[in-house]
Amino acid sequence: MQTDRQMPETSVADAPADNWVDRHAPPDWRPWLRLSRADRPIGTWLLLLPCWWGIGLAMLADAPSWRDLWIALACGLGACLMRGAGCTWNDITDRHIDDKVARTRSRPIPSGQVTVRGAVVWMVAQSLAGFVILLTLGKAAIILGIASLGLVAIYPFAKRFTWWPQVFLGLAFNWGVLLAWAAHMGSVGPAPVLAWVAGIAWTIFYDTIYAHQDAEDDALIGVKSTARLFGQNSGKYLLWFGAGAVTLLSLSVLATGASGLGLLLAFVGIAAFAAHLAWQLRRFDMHDGAGCLRLFRSNRDAGLIVALFLALAGLV
Repeated sequence: MQTDRQMPETSVADAPADNWVDRHAPPDWRPWLRLSRADRPIGTWLLLLPCWWGIGLAMLADAPSWRDLWIALACGLGACLMRGAGCTWNDITDRHIDDKVARTRSRPIPSGQVTVRGAVVWMVAQSLAGFVILLTLGKAAIILGIASLGLVAIYPFAKRFTWWPQVFLGLAFNWGVLLAWAAHMGSVGPAPVLAWVAGIAWTIFYDTIYAHQDAEDDALIGVKSTARLFGQNSGKYLLWFGAGAVTLLSLSVLATGASGLGLLLAFVGIAAFAAHLAWQLRRFDMHDGAGCLRLFRSNRDAGLIVALFLALAGLV
């Protein structure tokens, strides 16, 4: 695949230095993979992990089956594709903002590696591939997957009209807990709804940390965020949202009706999740952009702890 313009190739500023796209991907594909954030996989993890929470909760409420293996794999493939499509849409809508922010002006569209028309085609291709996978997960999951597109479409504009764009990100990024539960159970229940709201609180927690990297640039160009809204009180707000995520996750486990060893393992995972968030809070420095990025990326481990312990709990 060729890029739309022959511009000098450049890595994206906030991508890890040793990312596989820059090191191993064919050169012609690199701008497109960067457009999908394949060089920054943390977002894919943060989209995927709530899906795996949903599978674990469903296994606690019902019983595991071999189909759960396909649901987990389908969620992984779908997260890669739909995160890529969502990031492409975000970069299309934010192209005039990205070229004014130091961290984002190296992205493929503002840097001239990909045109808007090419990005639209790439977004549609990823979305169609994701839809094919969605079709294997049952009627309830299909309906939920289609419904999520509205949230994905709105999110890039949220920072223009609200100080709480992280809420819109949380609504979209944690939708997978509902979808994966529905793929197993055939409908939605209280447990995944509680976990969805827990995930929204967690997203506000980690994305506020992330947004502090751009707070000064955002203020100059008028972009809103919880980082700017909370300001010097960010630590206090992060404490409340972290505590809310832990509390709601605990309630979601109780709502499954689990008992015995399964319940114990689930709560061990939630306790470890709480400890990880506390660790992040102790190290949070809103003036340290590089440190904020490291803490943000560490949330892969925080969410994976919950997913693994819920899986274990569902299997015992």
